[in-house]
Amino acid sequence: MARDTVETHFTQAVATLKAGPPREPGQPVREGAALTGEQCRQLFRRQLDSRLLDIAARWLREQDEGFYTIGSAGHEGNAAVAAALRPGDPALLHYRSGAFYLTRSEQAGRLPEQGIRDVLLGLTAAADEPIAGGRHKVFGHPQLAVIPQTSTIASHLPRAVGVAFAIERGRSVGARSAWPEDAIAVCSFGDATVNHASALSGFNTASYATFQGQSLPILFVCEDNGIGISVRTPKGWVEAAARRPGIEYFAADGCDLADAYDAAVRAVRHVRDNRAPAFLHLSTVRLMGHAGSDVESAYRTQREIRSDLDRDPLVRTAALLVEAGLDTPDELLKMYESAREHVLRIALETTRSPRLGSAKEIMEPIAPRRPELIAKISPMAATAAAREKAFAGALPEHDKPMTLAQSINRTLADALAVYPEMTVFGEDVAKKGGVYGVTRGLQKRFGAGRVFDTLLDEQAVLGLALGAGVSGQLPVPEIQYLAYLHNALDQIRGEGATMQFFSRGAYRNPMVVRVASYAYQKGFGGHFHNDNSVSALRDIPGLVIASPSRPDDAAAMLRTCLAAAGTCGSVCVFLEPIALYHTRDLFDEGDGGWLASYVPPSRWAETHVPIGRARSYGDGRDLTIVTFGNGLRMSLRSAVRLTQEGYGVRVLDLRWLAPLPVEDLLRAAELTGNVLIADETRHTGGVSEGIVAELADAGFSGRVARVTSADSFIPLGGAADHVLLSEAEIEQAARKLLG
Repeated sequence: MARDTVETHFTQAVATLKAGPPREPGQPVREGAALTGEQCRQLFRRQLDSRLLDIAARWLREQDEGFYTIGSAGHEGNAAVAAALRPGDPALLHYRSGAFYLTRSEQAGRLPEQGIRDVLLGLTAAADEPIAGGRHKVFGHPQLAVIPQTSTIASHLPRAVGVAFAIERGRSVGARSAWPEDAIAVCSFGDATVNHASALSGFNTASYATFQGQSLPILFVCEDNGIGISVRTPKGWVEAAARRPGIEYFAADGCDLADAYDAAVRAVRHVRDNRAPAFLHLSTVRLMGHAGSDVESAYRTQREIRSDLDRDPLVRTAALLVEAGLDTPDELLKMYESAREHVLRIALETTRSPRLGSAKEIMEPIAPRRPELIAKISPMAATAAAREKAFAGALPEHDKPMTLAQSINRTLADALAVYPEMTVFGEDVAKKGGVYGVTRGLQKRFGAGRVFDTLLDEQAVLGLALGAGVSGQLPVPEIQYLAYLHNALDQIRGEGATMQFFSRGAYRNPMVVRVASYAYQKGFGGHFHNDNSVSALRDIPGLVIASPSRPDDAAAMLRTCLAAAGTCGSVCVFLEPIALYHTRDLFDEGDGGWLASYVPPSRWAETHVPIGRARSYGDGRDLTIVTFGNGLRMSLRSAVRLTQEGYGVRVLDLRWLAPLPVEDLLRAAELTGNVLIADETRHTGGVSEGIVAELADAGFSGRVARVTSADSFIPLGGAADHVLLSEAEIEQAARKLLG
């Protein structure tokens, strides 16, 4: 459907409207409605502006000055939803919620022109666009409580549930929150979205929480135009999908502003008063196709297209005004032409705005690093009295040397004591203390408000974390096994890591995701409990990936990650080697070589581990073994045997897989001229490929070899030994490299 068809239909339809008995502006716009005439007139203007922004988007594209034509035409009834809410209610919006955004902007006391300009600057990828700065066209603004979302595949729904969770946690336990105490979260999306796993996760989490008597103030808004690009949504399907235990269902004609407003007011009241979720189902239409390049006639009949045009919400709101005697057809048509000229003029002005001009400028907000501040914050500890209480008088620095699991446990306790905004949660982390006991005792000491179990859904776990993080809290979610992380990777890739990019740092979602990782655990096999694939994490821009092997490193690195999250909004993934959790010895049984004493707070500053700094063992001059994770223990054992054979070997533990410690790597490589990479991840797509590339890019002229695990999933039992990196392979490769 061409834009001229939509515009012609509007002018012709409005011209034929008949005036009814005049009503006072302060009275209902029609009998029985909650929407007043004055409200209707005001919302019509925002609906009108939203429609004209879609017209401008198509015009800009024709001039090769605009880069986004997915519009809100036919969905303008969402202005009613914004009108039913408060400006401080956090909103995560569908990409067709243009009228909502303009209405929210005006609610917040801004001039209508400001909201219009925001959108146009996004359409033209202008560097001074107020949220993404030309990086993407999104609805968002820090002063409007509109959190930017791409919202294309429902990835924002789990986060929206997390925002609602964070609001209620702020009310119940007095935790820090960016939102008013009585706020509710609102999340809008299309009808095709309800089928996506991320959406189902969001609905299920809300239902699950309510079923257990937990408060969760979220309003789901489905803008149902009956079609996802070209695929029809079966009639009745959205309602069937929406009706879940604990989620109140409301429905309205989204093309009828008065009906939409009435339903939105009821739905918002239910959520705000009951602190419980609701699903608002707005029946809408889609005008002008999915996007500017979409040829609707290829998959829709002319009758279907015409039927949608006959339901044009802009025409129907105009009819409300004319039939209430509030405006005449001529007045509305003049308003349309005046507004059209105004919007297109601003559109032309935005084409002259500067655009992003360099890779540096584009990437600036991805992952801000403030190493000096992190180094200052990381050593901070709770007061002596608070630590005494947290550890029941048994301070960990006075305890005997610890395993990796014990060290992480004590560090989490110290962090919970010093960061009141911090929470620890995941599957089995509370009463049980995790499958491996890493979080044992934390809930008992800090309470169920700060250490708690979640439902068994990784998308829900990370969504809660993302919502808590963007609300001003410091979430530390646990993913039970590395293999399970892949079920929800887009929560990190598409939501977590992009937030600062899409908002120029105005919104952040600090989080430290703890993951029980890698292989080699004894008596507990199989692919889903032994996964050595981290390549999907390593290509996420800005993501910090920590991979500690030793207890002392784990403590220092966890403190660094928490400080980076809190100060810079960093999204950190903390990979904990399962097989090393309870390891005690290094070379011989009973030697205690893998234990380490817990460093007291007085020494945290001197033992601080900056992001991207490696750790070196030995001073050999013949060979550098570069490794991480389980590879460190294997490499140290292999290095002893190689030394006994007369080779001078040093071992470099990378500790950080992103960003890689390139300077330390090059320094260690140059000291020997021979580098062997011992990589427990796979040969293809593994960490070693990045290490080799860094050495090559830096012009390293020495010899490089690598030994890795096979390109295989990990089988049960002893069969795993045939595909995983071994000490024998490390030694064999070292001897070959050294000739």
